[in-house]
Amino acid sequence: MAIKGFAMLGIGSVGVIEKDYLEEVTTGKRLECGPLDAIVKPIAVATCTSDLHTCYEGGIGDRKNMFLGHEAVGEIIEVGEHVYDFKVGDKVIVPAITPDWNSINAQRGFAQHSGGPLSGWKFSNFKDGVFAEKFHVNDADGNLALLPNNVDPVDAVMLCDMVTTGFHCAESADIKIGETVAVIGLGPVGLMACAGANLMGASEIYAVDCIDFRYEVAHKHYGATHFVNFKKGKFQDQINELTNGRGVDKILIAAGTVQTIGDACECLINGGIISNINYLGTGDTITIPRLAWDVGMGHKTITGGLTPGGRYELEKLTRLLQTNKLNVKPLITHRLKGNFETVAQSLALMKNKPEGLIKPAVELEW
Repeated sequence: MAIKGFAMLGIGSVGVIEKDYLEEVTTGKRLECGPLDAIVKPIAVATCTSDLHTCYEGGIGDRKNMFLGHEAVGEIIEVGEHVYDFKVGDKVIVPAITPDWNSINAQRGFAQHSGGPLSGWKFSNFKDGVFAEKFHVNDADGNLALLPNNVDPVDAVMLCDMVTTGFHCAESADIKIGETVAVIGLGPVGLMACAGANLMGASEIYAVDCIDFRYEVAHKHYGATHFVNFKKGKFQDQINELTNGRGVDKILIAAGTVQTIGDACECLINGGIISNINYLGTGDTITIPRLAWDVGMGHKTITGGLTPGGRYELEKLTRLLQTNKLNVKPLITHRLKGNFETVAQSLALMKNKPEGLIKPAVELEW
């Protein structure tokens, strides 16, 4: 039976297509429900900036007729014989990153790189993604989380990538109570980096962007205390001025270019940490000015990483929604209902960036 979905047809081309089966697009291998796996029907999905990098920049190389998407909440329609914690009919949250949990890299503590760099990122990278009538989830017991009855499925989609990625950025910076933090980029991931820093106890959060509306959301909902508009001058100069030359303890990078990390070094204190979760889809070299890094002697740490994914992370984040410690509704500026043509409209919103956009999400109607 043919499977319908929204796909990347090739670099620069997308559309709704039908395929005979789900596949591992890099090898052509047919994806069946193995003994540890699950097949899920999506009920709510969201498009992402990464989809734009994939489709229009060729960020992962050329892909032909690959179903897109890596953010979904769905209903299980098939489970393998060795899946013990989930059953057909369960509504589940699916992480964007679905590692192989029996891998050596998972045992090392870097499950997101199981199988090689970034290889825990499988949906619409190595295999068909979630913008289809059904999709395949490996290691279901380790990669699914039950959707609680009191959590809106559209809200829960924000956990799949936006929340987990933004919070991973904050956690990787090892923020301590009372420290000062700069967050660069106030898209949905940057806003969640703000939220993570705020929950971890940051005293001041310098939010770097150029759109007043996004700062208003960051300030009202996610703890931002200062707006740094990079169109009014270099953000590092503004932060240094606001902090009387001291700089900040931690810097979270959720947007920018290959130059941004070097710029951030100029307003980071000695012993500080720069945590980058910005996907660098273009450029060849990251340049760090020698003096900004204190000639290599300033104890300025730079880290960057893909969110870990998996069930444990999702269950933690879901509890934040259940206890009202985190409100993701301000992220979802465009709530849509419809089919895969509506998903196409959602991706177009991400590409065209109309005024007032933070994140679109689609509740699928079957």
